[in-house]
Amino acid sequence: MLIYPDEYRLNPNDGYPQNKDFLVTRQEDGKGAGVYAKKSLKRGEFVARITGNIVPNIAQHTLQMTPTTHLHDPYFTGYLLHSCAPNIFLDMTEFEIWALRDIEVGQALTMDYASTEDVLFKQFPCLCGTPNCRFWITGRKEMVNAEGLRVISEQLEALGRDSSEIVTMDCA
Repeated sequence: MLIYPDEYRLNPNDGYPQNKDFLVTRQEDGKGAGVYAKKSLKRGEFVARITGNIVPNIAQHTLQMTPTTHLHDPYFTGYLLHSCAPNIFLDMTEFEIWALRDIEVGQALTMDYASTEDVLFKQFPCLCGTPNCRFWITGRKEMVNAEGLRVISEQLEALGRDSSEIVTMDCA
């Protein structure tokens, strides 16, 4: 059974995500909803084809296609979690997801939101915990806001690093 609703009239053999392969659910640790693998995926493997409605404005659960068009997918891609060290790549030209590294059963599918978005619907603190965590998530073309500067400074100080590093951090 496909994750997308029947009215989308999609062929399950075309690579669209199915309930047998993925679980879309809520997490209990404050990271929000997520998509989890029910099967192992290998690095370089095709993960799924995506779809949705083309909309002119950025909103929650949209992915940027061009500066003036977004894909609204409230069923699958809208629930992919962010990571500064993602395990998937979204090809917004072909509407496909590919594994960047091996993904085990039960692992969340994660993407770097800055890889598709010029500007986020809303900036937010990063909870990914990876060694290269940026601590605050923005789109690739937007500056960190005042709240983000405060969060980054606090995180750097907690790690014993100089908060002057903020000006040299790459946000994309």
